[in-house]
Amino acid sequence: MGTNLVRTDQFKSLLAGTRTVAVVGACDEPALAAYYVPDYLHQEGFRIVPVNPKQVGRKMWGERVRATLAEVSEPIDVVCIFRGGGQPDSHTGDVLAMVSRPNAVWLPPGVQDPVFTARMVGAGVDVVQDRCIAAEHKCAGLSLFG
Repeated sequence: MGTNLVRTDQFKSLLAGTRTVAVVGACDEPALAAYYVPDYLHQEGFRIVPVNPKQVGRKMWGERVRATLAEVSEPIDVVCIFRGGGQPDSHTGDVLAMVSRPNAVWLPPGVQDPVFTARMVGAGVDVVQDRCIAAEHKCAGLSLFG
């Protein structure tokens, strides 16, 4: 993939190569994107690794919730950041502290952060911003359910 701000024409290949997604801010509130987006991905066969310090001790999508990304020891393909206030740069250290850095970080609709993006790209991590990973998965024709 290279190190860049991922373009629309690259979404399909990024998603086709993704099997494991860490979700920062994962929650159990069905009305929130931090629940229904990873839930969709889980139903589509992705392994979801939930990260939320307020949910530690619980299991979501069959995985124990981690407090931080630094606690994730297994390889992660994509990190999705769902955080109120849209401040992904506060997670820069967490992403860079991962034992195995992800291929990409995905920021949801309405979230763009040029400082965070520059830091991720400088560390060799691709970035998608201002896009819904679930919607892009469906649009790419990768859904198991049509």
